Amino acid sequence: MGKILCATRGGEASYRTQDATIALAKERGDEILFLYVVDIEFLQKTARAVRPDVVTAEMEKMGEFLLAMAQEQAQKRGVAANYVLRYGNLRRELTGAARELDVTMVVLGKPTGNESAFALADLESFAAKIESETRKEMRII
Repeated sequence: MGKILCATRGGEASYRTQDATIALAKERGDEILFLYVVDIEFLQKTARAVRPDVVTAEMEKMGEFLLAMAQEQAQKRGVAANYVLRYGNLRRELTGAARELDVTMVVLGKPTGNESAFALADLESFAAKIESETRKEMRII
């Protein structure tokens, strides 16, 4: 039995990725570890007066909710699932989680339309770097 790390952030694209990861885990007999990264680096790009502690707290609440929903969906389909909430840069935290949490595979969602933070070529490059750094199997689904 392996463990699949599935990065998620909410929204339709993430729900599709979660569903595909749950199906993959069920087929392989793996468990899932859903990951949400609270990343407030975008606040450095705004001129508005914003309290980072308030934004972080709100993103934590949203992340916990999204992760609990993903875990519940997996468990309803008979797949063992847990989750982890981390803080910081997505690439650094995803790489760290892949190394530290004894996973066998990392799953990222394939970009669809304008709702993705990545173009497919950029995501493939991102995945290749993580695979090189962690020596974990990567899948874009």
